Amino acid sequence: MDEAVVRALLREQRPEWAELPLVRAGAGTDNTMYRLGDELLVRLPRTAGNARAVRKEQEWLPRLAPHLSFAVPEPVHSGRPSEAFPVAWSVYRWIEGVEPGPGTVSDWAAFGSDLAAAVRELHGTGLMGAVRADGLDWYRGGSLQPCDEWVGKSFADCRALGAAGLDLDVDAVAGLWRAGLALPGPAGPQGWLHGDLKPTNLLVRDGRLAAVIDFGGLSVGFPDAEHAAVWDLPAAAREAYWTAVGIDEATWVRARAWAVGVAVSGLAYYWHTYPAFVAECRARLDAVLADAAVR
Repeated sequence: MDEAVVRALLREQRPEWAELPLVRAGAGTDNTMYRLGDELLVRLPRTAGNARAVRKEQEWLPRLAPHLSFAVPEPVHSGRPSEAFPVAWSVYRWIEGVEPGPGTVSDWAAFGSDLAAAVRELHGTGLMGAVRADGLDWYRGGSLQPCDEWVGKSFADCRALGAAGLDLDVDAVAGLWRAGLALPGPAGPQGWLHGDLKPTNLLVRDGRLAAVIDFGGLSVGFPDAEHAAVWDLPAAAREAYWTAVGIDEATWVRARAWAVGVAVSGLAYYWHTYPAFVAECRARLDAVLADAAVR
């Protein structure tokens, strides 16, 4: 998905944009992005399976945005599959901001409170007829038990990676996974979930949360896994988040199990192909273990 592909798509479907400056703006596990001019962002799924997430964003983000006080991506073109690129793609308005990190956030407690407010707002938005089906049923909105088989395989893969240099107490993180499994599953009302609130999907301006991006994991379900991403943040942000959200102990333990399950699967799956994401997963597991040691 290089510049030539993007130019071909624009000439075919939005010729008025075809000669605007085009600069690669990064890539995640699911999408590759290019900044187009000063005001636009082209986002292309990296696999055919992710095209479904593109369609989901195009349908639901315009309906969710009016109910949220933080910025979310605004689709301005729903790209059609073509000979140049065989699956759906999107153009969004550019959102100014930077990823939260040591150089962009000075008050992590305030940031954790901001994130908690954004999560409460999204979870409290009416479903507008949406149900947990037809692409809005991502596994992270359900219970832990159906994931035990593949997470268990990831633990085994991580043990094998010890010979390749992975220094991780697999037994300790597996124990935290099992602690979540041992609890009753989530109950209560289901709501909107972002699905992947890691720092790379958050934007800050002047040190405060300004936008939430990449809604490819948008779903309807229980919120346990939504809280897992706070282990990607410094301890001050985590503590402020937990205080502001005010969840019960069982939800906290299940959220921790989700943090472990997603991280160990990422370690195992991307070990040889995506070292930056492996580092994110390892940092999350280190934070989980550090928290568990003091609680």
